[in-house]
Amino acid sequence: MNSVTKPVAVFRHTSSEGPGYFATFLDAHSVPWQLIKIDEGEAVPASIEAFSGFCFMGGPMSVNDDLPWIPPILDLIRQAVSRDIPVIGHCLGGQLIAKSLGATVSRNPVKEIGWGRVEITSPLAGEWLGDTQSFEAFHWHGETFSIPPGATRLLQSDYCGNQAYAIGKTLGMQCHIEMTEAMIRLWNRSWQKENATPGSSVQRPEEMYERLEERISAMRAVANRIYGHWIEVLTA
Repeated sequence: MNSVTKPVAVFRHTSSEGPGYFATFLDAHSVPWQLIKIDEGEAVPASIEAFSGFCFMGGPMSVNDDLPWIPPILDLIRQAVSRDIPVIGHCLGGQLIAKSLGATVSRNPVKEIGWGRVEITSPLAGEWLGDTQSFEAFHWHGETFSIPPGATRLLQSDYCGNQAYAIGKTLGMQCHIEMTEAMIRLWNRSWQKENATPGSSVQRPEEMYERLEERISAMRAVANRIYGHWIEVLTA
């Protein structure tokens, strides 16, 4: 990776869904980053020029909601992709990227909450995942995206056919690979508000905590590959 001088813009849409391990990874690789707190009313940057890349985190809202910050974010993403500036999105972030590029975001057949295996759907996944064929990711969503025109679907799960896609230097994910133990425990404080029936696609909090350290460690190895590929193409 070339030495990056401009920061990565990291968009936080709600206080509980910060950058997590993504920020830890950037710090470990001396990549500067700037947190843009949409949840606190910070403005969406009007220009892409000050940043080397763009990262969008999750959130409980829908990209189809009438929120004032969504249209300028969609425009910013389109600007970045058109200029070949790397963009990455987690869950809501992946949905924002998808919608900005002409895809649709709609209700998933079921809610997907907790740990669940995802598997690759295209040889292109090797650019992001190496020889990994499947891994256990973390999930917390009720909506999902269609694949944007020109993008390639990379991952699927048993309960959500579109778990990740790539187009050029941009990656959109439905799943979460940025999770820390603290984030999982924080999110589970709101588990009952989901009104989701426990079952094959929805885990109870106690199920999420089983082998927690082992699961996070295994997912972190995957995150290192994905984030490592992404920072290799950042704009200096």
